[in-house]
Amino acid sequence: MTTARDIMTGGAECIGENDTLEEAARKMKDLDVGSLPICGEDNRLKGMVTDRDIVVKCLAAGSDPREIKAGELAEGKPVTIGADDSIEEAIKTMTSHQVRRLPVIDGHDLVGMLSQADIARNYPEERVGELVELISY
Repeated sequence: MTTARDIMTGGAECIGENDTLEEAARKMKDLDVGSLPICGEDNRLKGMVTDRDIVVKCLAAGSDPREIKAGELAEGKPVTIGADDSIEEAIKTMTSHQVRRLPVIDGHDLVGMLSQADIARNYPEERVGELVELISY
C-alpha cells in the first residue's frame, strides 16, 4: 500500500500565525508555491493560506497585507492527511473537501504536503483523469 509519506513533498515550510500576509506572499514567491501551512506558536498546524486568499480576503477587501496576520485567515480545523494513510484515503479527503493539496501530519507534526500532482505522478495512468475530475468537481 502506497502511503501519503511515500509520495508527499517533504520539508513543508510554515508561515507563522502572527506573520503578516505580506510575509506570507513573499515566502510563497521565494518558495515558488501558491499556498502555505499556517503554524501556531506551539508549532501545530492552524490552517492554510493561499495566494488567492491574500488577494480575495485581503487586497480586494481593501485591507493592508502588512497589517493582517496569517492566522486571521485560518478558519476552522485544517483538513489534513496522516503520513501513513493510503493514497485512496487522501483522494477521498481531497474529494470530500474539494482541495488540491493536503498537509501531511505525523502525530501533531507537519512532515510534508501532498498535492494532486504528487498523486497523479504516482497513480495508475488510466485513473489520473478520474482523479482530476473528482477533485476539481
